[in-house]
This record gives sequence, C-alpha cells and structure tokens, in this order.
Amino acid sequence: MDTIAWTDDTDAAQPPPFGDHSTLTLHVNGSDRKLTLDHRTTLLDALREHLGLTGAKKGCDHGQCGACTVLVDGRRANSCLLLAVAQDGRRVTTVEGLADGDRPHPLQEAFLERDAFQCGYCTPGQICSALGMLGEAEDGFPSYVTAPDTAAADGPVPLDAEEIRERMSGNLCRCGAYPRIVEAIEDVTP
Repeated sequence: MDTIAWTDDTDAAQPPPFGDHSTLTLHVNGSDRKLTLDHRTTLLDALREHLGLTGAKKGCDHGQCGACTVLVDGRRANSCLLLAVAQDGRRVTTVEGLADGDRPHPLQEAFLERDAFQCGYCTPGQICSALGMLGEAEDGFPSYVTAPDTAAADGPVPLDAEEIRERMSGNLCRCGAYPRIVEAIEDVTP
C-alpha cells in the first residue's frame, strides 16, 4: 500500500516565488510610498493592509457599493477593482488625506454639520466620491440627467439635487442618509 506524505501548512504563509511580486511607488495623500506587493493585491488592500489607511472600506468587494471610493489622479475610483501594481506612479487620495492639517475638508465639515451619516461605514467613500463628482461637474462632464443644452456647453455643469443624486448613485448608504448627503454636497457646490 502506498503511503501519502502530508505536509504541514508552515509554508502557506510564505510569499509566492519570485516573479509574483513587484515594487511600486504610490503617491498617497501627498507622500511617496514604496511597496513590494503581490500582483493580485488590490489598491484597497494595499491601502488598508500595507499602509494602515483604513478610511476606504471593503463593502461588497465587487465595485457595486462605493464604500472603497478613493481619488486616483483626481478621479474617483473603486479601489477594490484596481490592482495596486497598475497604479504605480499615480496620485492616490484617501479620506485621510483630505484635511488641511487639523482643519477638515469643507466636504467633511458639511457632512458633520448636516449629520449626513449614521453608522459612518460608507461616509469616507461618499466624501471621496462627492469630491470627485464636483471635479467632474466643474470639468463639464455630463450625467444621465444633465440637460442636453448644458452638456454641449464648455463650462461647468450646474448641480441641483437631482444631478447630485444621479452622480452619487454608485455610492450606497445602508442607513438611508441620502437626503442629508445631498444637502451636504449642495452646501459646498459652487
């Protein structure tokens, strides 16, 4: 009878063989961060597990809830869908990087003043998404509800409550703080 040789799992914690990792530099919240990561590491996991930036949350891990939203080169992105190695050299801004020293970002202040959160789990993603959305509207990017005459203009898209709701539709709030979130964004809309 043949015997089966069993091995213990002590090697399971070892990194994969050479070639499965890359060294990259991310410009995170104004600081260069050099990391050596497994090629399969998402940007969300790099931020949370390797850099200790836990503002972006792992909600659905499928890009459907927006809890992991960060800004990559000024554009909002679901960090759970991005491979970290593909972001080499890019500027990443998380909710932790929005404040100016001890002074919160105006969006953070508006969320506090409007009580635009309940449990707070989705709030970092909501705030980063709102900041990215404001930039998109300023740059003239239309949305589904943008009036055709506004979409053709070269200037900023005016943001009313309907436009904000449409543009923020990729960020879910299980507590249902949507009315307050829209009010907080309206407070900082130019």
